[in-house]
Parts: sequence; structure tokens; C-alpha cells
Amino acid sequence: SITKERTEVILQGTSSLDPNDPSAVWEEFEFKCKPGDLRRRPCLISPYHYRLDWLMWFAAFQTYEQNEWIIHLAGKLLAQEEETLSLLATNPFAGRDPP
Repeated sequence: SITKERTEVILQGTSSLDPNDPSAVWEEFEFKCKPGDLRRRPCLISPYHYRLDWLMWFAAFQTYEQNEWIIHLAGKLLAQEEETLSLLATNPFAGRDPP
């Protein structure tokens, strides 16, 4: 079945020293095919899926405790691990200090 609404998990990082500061700028990690920027053309790769993007869709139906892999993913993004970043469309921290 298909739902009428789609909940999305969005991963963001900030370069702010205080992430709780209201003026902190949060930047989104874009995925290759997961919905994100509304100006981006939809990704169609039939009959295949980008596995990480597909897993992110299902992660939105549950809690992070039920999807422990997402905590590991966030850690790898914080560490700017190249292998993990290659799975994403954009890294907003490329060429800068990690978030």
C-alpha cells in the first residue's frame, strides 16, 4: 500500500561551535535519489534502488533504536569518511572542517 504522506529522515550538520545556538546554520546532506531539494529532477533507476536511500525511507517509519545503522551512518558522516560520503549526492562540508 502507499501512504498519502511521506515522512523523511533528514541528516544535517553544523559548523557552529554551539549547535543549540539559534543562529547556528544547519546544512543538509543530500542523497542521490531520496526526496530532498524540490528543484531537483526525480531520480529514476528502474528496476534498481540506491540501497541507502531506500533504507532511509524505511527508517522514517520507525525509531532510531530500531535502526541502529543510522547512528553508525551519522558517525561516519561526522568523521567525513570518504567511502560513506561517496554514497551521497552532496557533502555540504567538502573542503571544510567536519561538522
